[in-house]
Amino acid sequence: MRDLVAAALPADVEQAGRGLAVVATGGYGRRELSGRNDLDLLVLHDDSWGSDQVATLMEGLTVPLWEAGWKPDASVRTPAETRELAARDFRVTFALMDARPVAGDAALVVEARSAVMADWRRTARARLQDVRADRDTRIQRSGWVAHSAVPDLKASAGGLRDAVLLRAAVASWLVDVPLPEVEHLAHALLDVRDALHDVTGRHTEKLLPELVPDVARLLGRDPEELDLGVRAVGRRLDHLVTTTWRRYDDALDTAGRRRRVTPRGPAVTPLADGVVLLGGEVVLTRDADPAGDPEVALRLAVQAARRGYPIDAGSAARLARELPGWPGGPWPESSTRLLLDLLASGEGLVPVWDELDHAGVVDHWLPEWAAVRLRGSSSPVHTWTVDRHSVEAVVVASSLRRDVARPDLLLVAALLHDVGKGLPGDHSVVGAPVAEQVARRWGLSEPDAATVGLLVRHHLLLPGLAVRRDIEDPATAAEVAAEVGSVEVLDLLAALTEADARATGPSAWTAWRAGLVRGLVAKTRAALQADVPADADEYAGWPADVPVPSLEALDAEDAEVHVQERGAAGALVTVVSRDRPGLMALVAGALATSGLQVRSVRLHTQDGLAASLWEVTREQVEAVRVGTRVRQALAGGLDLGARLAWEPSSGPAPRVEILESRASATLVGLRTTDRRGLVWAICRTIAEAGHSIRSAHLTTYGDEVRDVFYVVTADGEALDADAAGALRDRLVQALR
Repeated sequence: MRDLVAAALPADVEQAGRGLAVVATGGYGRRELSGRNDLDLLVLHDDSWGSDQVATLMEGLTVPLWEAGWKPDASVRTPAETRELAARDFRVTFALMDARPVAGDAALVVEARSAVMADWRRTARARLQDVRADRDTRIQRSGWVAHSAVPDLKASAGGLRDAVLLRAAVASWLVDVPLPEVEHLAHALLDVRDALHDVTGRHTEKLLPELVPDVARLLGRDPEELDLGVRAVGRRLDHLVTTTWRRYDDALDTAGRRRRVTPRGPAVTPLADGVVLLGGEVVLTRDADPAGDPEVALRLAVQAARRGYPIDAGSAARLARELPGWPGGPWPESSTRLLLDLLASGEGLVPVWDELDHAGVVDHWLPEWAAVRLRGSSSPVHTWTVDRHSVEAVVVASSLRRDVARPDLLLVAALLHDVGKGLPGDHSVVGAPVAEQVARRWGLSEPDAATVGLLVRHHLLLPGLAVRRDIEDPATAAEVAAEVGSVEVLDLLAALTEADARATGPSAWTAWRAGLVRGLVAKTRAALQADVPADADEYAGWPADVPVPSLEALDAEDAEVHVQERGAAGALVTVVSRDRPGLMALVAGALATSGLQVRSVRLHTQDGLAASLWEVTREQVEAVRVGTRVRQALAGGLDLGARLAWEPSSGPAPRVEILESRASATLVGLRTTDRRGLVWAICRTIAEAGHSIRSAHLTTYGDEVRDVFYVVTADGEALDADAAGALRDRLVQALR
C-alpha cells in the first residue's frame, strides 16, 4: 500500500519531503484494514502548497487507488484546520490518535497529531461527556455485541468502536484501562470481521445468524463456539467501558469524593448485613462471610438493584470465589424472599444481573443459566440473546404485577420461560420440568412449582391460538381453560405472554396481536367463571393455638404479646387485647416503630376480644420491647404519624378494589408496593372512615403486597355500595 501511495505522489514531494504528507488514519492507521474496508487517508499540507497543487495531487492519489480496487476516503486539511475540526468533533481526534505518515513530511504529521492530542487531554473532562452521549445513541441504534440478536461488530456496545473509545480514554490521562487486554479483545473481533467480509464479499459489520456457520468454517471454529466467543468478547469490552465511565465520573466528582471521606476515613453507609455503600458502589464488608452466609450475595444484589448503585467488581469476584453451592434441599424462606425482591426490582435488575453473571455469581443460584447464557436466537423477531431476553421479560413482568394474584410465580416463570432453549427438543416442553425443578430448589411449594412449570410449558399457548384459531369459537376458549384450570393461572399466563412478547421486540406485541390475546383471555375467563360457586366466607374464628384470656383481665390499654421465633424465616408476633375501633392501626404502627417489617397478618375477634397474628421478617424480636410499644400505642402514648413519617409511594399507582360485599362483611382488595408503615396507613384510613376490620389477610411477594380486608360498619354489618366506594377512594388517596 505504501508503494501504491508513493507512486501516486509527484516525485518532487517525495524528494522534498517538506510541507505535505499523506497520512493513514482510523483503521488504516491502526493497521486494521481488511480488503473491503474504506481506506482512510488525510492529505496534510502547510500554506506553501496551493489549492490547485493539492487538488492535482488528490486526483493523482485517489484514481489509482480506485483502479486498484480500494475505496479511498480522503480529506485535505492544513494542521490548523485539522486541529480546529478535532476540537469540534471527537471522531477526528480518535482518527488522528493512531495517525501515521505513509509518504511525505513525517514531522508535519507528528506535529499535528501532538497538537490534537494535547487539546484532547486539556478538554477531555468535558468532551468525554459527548463521547458517552454518542455511545448511548449508538447503543439505541445498534444494541450490544453480547446481547443483541444480530450484533454489529463495529458499532454495537462491546464492538470495535468501543476499543477505540477505551484507547482514547487512556490518552486523556483521566482514567486507566488495561490496554493489552483491550488490544487482545479487539484483534479477536477483527479476525471475525475479516472472515465476515470474505464470506459476504462486501463491507458489512453485522454478524447475521445465518452467516455464523460460514464464518466459523473459514476460521476453523465450531459455529456455536464462535458465536458465544464473539459475545463473550463483546461483554468484556462493554464491561471495561462501564468501569471506565465509573472512574471518569469519580474523577469529575471532586465534591462527591469529599463527601465520601470523613476524618476517620472513607464514608461508609450500611445497607444490609454484610453490605455497605462505599465510594458510590455497593460493597461487601470485610467481615462478610459468603461461605457461611450465602444470602449475603442476594442482599448485595437487592440493595444495588433497588438503589441504582453499581456493584463493586471486587465484591462480585469475591462472591464468585467464596460462595458455596446451594444445598440440595429447598432454599430457606428468607433466601426465597430475597430472590423475589431482586426479580421485582424493575430496570435495576438488568445491570445487577449482568454484573453478577459476568463475575460468575449467577451460576451459584441458577446453574441452568449456563445453557442460555449469550445464546443467540434464530428468530428474526428477537432483539436479544436468550439470557438477556429472559431478564428483560422479568423487567416487563415486574410492571404487570398488579394484574395477577401471584406476582412471585409470574417473576420466576418470566426468568425461566426460555430455560429449555439450551436443550434439544421443543424448548417449552423440555424447559417446563427444568423450571419446575428450579422453582422447588428456590423454596417454592410443590403446587407453586407445578404452576411455574405449567406456565413455562404453555407460555406460547395464548399467542399461538389467538393468531391461528378463531377466538370467537367457544372451543378455542375451552381448550385454553382446560390447560390452565383456573382464572388465577389464566391471569398469570396472560401476563407472562405479554412480558415475553414485549421483551422480544416491537413486532411481537403489536396492537393487533395484543388485542387478539386479550380477547381470548376474556373469553377463557368467562368460560372458567361460568360454573364456579361463590367463595365461602374466609373468616375462621378464634385461632386454636391462641389462649382466650378473660375479658375482665384486660383493660382497654393492656395487651398480651407473645413472640414465636422462626429462625431465618422471621418471627410470629401474637397480640391479644380488647377489641376496639382502630386496633389494627395502633398495633401495626407499634410494630413498624419497632423496626419490624410485616409480611402477613391475620385478625380474629370473639366476644369483645381481638387476636392478631403478625408475621415479621426480623429473626430476633425483643418481646418485652414490642409489648411495651404496643401498650404505649393503645394508651395513645405514641405519635405514630410523626414517628413513621408516612410518604406515599412514587412507584406504580396502587390498585384498590371492592371485591364483593357479603352478608357479613365487605371484602376490600389492595395491590401496592410494600414499604414502612404500609399496614398502619391502611388500617388507619379504614378506622378514620368509621369502619372496623373483622379479618385481614396480607401476603407479600417480593416488594408487592396482596391485602384483603374484611371490613364492617360500626354495627358489624357489611358496607353498602356508597360507603364501599367512598372507602375505596380514601384508600387510593392515602396510598397514592
